[in-house]
This record gives sequence, structure tokens and C-alpha cells, in this order.
Amino acid sequence: MKQVAIVTDSSSGISQAEAKELGVVVIPIPFMIDGKEYLEDKTIKADQFFEMIAKTDSVSTSQPSRFTLEETWNKLLEEYENIIYIPITSGLSGSCQNAIEYAKQYNGRVFVVDNLRISVALKTCIYEALKMIEQGIATTDIVQYLNETKNKFSIYLTLNTLKYLRKGGRITPAAAIIGDMLKLKPILCSRGQNFDKKAIALTMPQAKKKMIAEIRKEFETEFKEEYEQGKMTLSIAYTTLSNDEIEKFKEEVAAAFPKVKIMFTDPLCLAIGCHTGPGALGFCASVCSY
Repeated sequence: MKQVAIVTDSSSGISQAEAKELGVVVIPIPFMIDGKEYLEDKTIKADQFFEMIAKTDSVSTSQPSRFTLEETWNKLLEEYENIIYIPITSGLSGSCQNAIEYAKQYNGRVFVVDNLRISVALKTCIYEALKMIEQGIATTDIVQYLNETKNKFSIYLTLNTLKYLRKGGRITPAAAIIGDMLKLKPILCSRGQNFDKKAIALTMPQAKKKMIAEIRKEFETEFKEEYEQGKMTLSIAYTTLSNDEIEKFKEEVAAAFPKVKIMFTDPLCLAIGCHTGPGALGFCASVCSY
């Protein structure tokens, strides 16, 4: 039997096509729009999603069912000795804690890792786990590494509109209306527990500069050792922005951090996109030792 299978969910931003190429399994996170369930990257695509949520306030995310998880795990365990399941951070969903409970019946063959990640930060650790498997590193050592590095990342996110935070009840309708009237660009930050307000910008170019400045501070302080060792990476995530806009920001990032590898430039997972709406831009720093 093969050593270990890597399983994640669609919050990682890994598409079904990419998952097949990588040899990982991505379980879709369900969505409810106007009472109907959709599965990310299976029964709904990003362009359809944003078109639909623009017309309704009835949008919510759910979590993969116990049946879906166990069916996936049971099938994989016919071929693999173990499974490492790395879902969306427990700070944003109950999915991880439920999976930990479900895994107890598998006699130590299913390892559920809550490394507090989402989107490109989660994708980075998936790639690390795959590299470790290639190098023949033991399953328990991979799990230990993922747990030890769970705080070694940061995500910044700027929004084009506050409308979708209002829909999700994250801010009051009045604050959203005033913010959009003034064309404010809030900058949120996360270490996996939630998204907190970090700053306010008046324009998207200003928001980009502020996010770059925040990451630079972290490279000079908290992540200084890893930065000097060449272990820090950067990634970009977004919703509905044009290729030209993303390439321009990527060039700005590369100019600001010429010694740091840019790992991914990906669309945001819809689990976050339902709260950000279109035109959002995320910027992530993450340790990557493999």
C-alpha cells in the first residue's frame, strides 16, 4: 500500500483539475444560495457564483457532511496506509472539529490537522506535505511539522465593497453604505482565527502599499529568522480581478521583495468570496521549508 494520501477541502483554492494533477483529494465546501445547495468547482463556478450572490441576500456556506468525509476516507484507505486531512481553519468553520471526531473511529489511520490555514496559505502547506511525502518523511513527522508551523503565516485582504460583509452580518447596513459612499477600502488581516480590521485605505493602490508595508514589518520582526533563511514565500489571491490587474500587483510585490518566491496567484476560494464579494485582493506570507 502507498504511505499516505493528502485530503483537503475547496477552501484551499485547489481546483478539482489541479487536485488530479497533484494527486490530492479536494472535498467541495457546500453553498446554499436561495435555499439550493451547490458544490464549489463541481456544480458551481466562480463566475456563476458572483453573478448569483449579487442578486440575493440568501447566501451561506455549510461544511462537508460526515457521509462525504467517511465515504472519501474509506475509499482512500483501501489504497493508502494513512490519510492526512487538512481542512479549512477551525477559526472560520466547525468542519475541522467535526472531522477530528469522525476520525476517531479509524484507529489512528486518519490524521486531521488544524493548521489554521485557508486559501493560498492552506495551499502552501499542502504543497509542503506533498514534498515531504516525496522525500519519504514519515506520516507522523509530516503531521508534527504542519502543527508546528500553523502560526507561521499571515493573510491581508482588501475589499472593493462592504456590501457583502453587510449581507453576512459582519458590519451594520449603515456602516456599509457610508463606507461604499466614501469608497473606503478596508484592509483585513487573519492568522486563522478570524478576519480583523487592520487599516482603511482610500484607494486600491493605497491598500496595496499598506499590505506590502505590513508584510515587510513582519519580515523585519516576527518572521525575521525565516526570512533571512530564505524560508518565507508570498502568494496572491483575488476575486474577479483582471489578469492585467493581478500581474501589475505581482510586479509590485516582486519589486518590494526581490528575494522572496511568489508561490501562487490564485482566485480566492468561494468560502471567503461570499463575504468579500467581487474585486477583493489578498496577500499572504507563509513559511515554506520544503
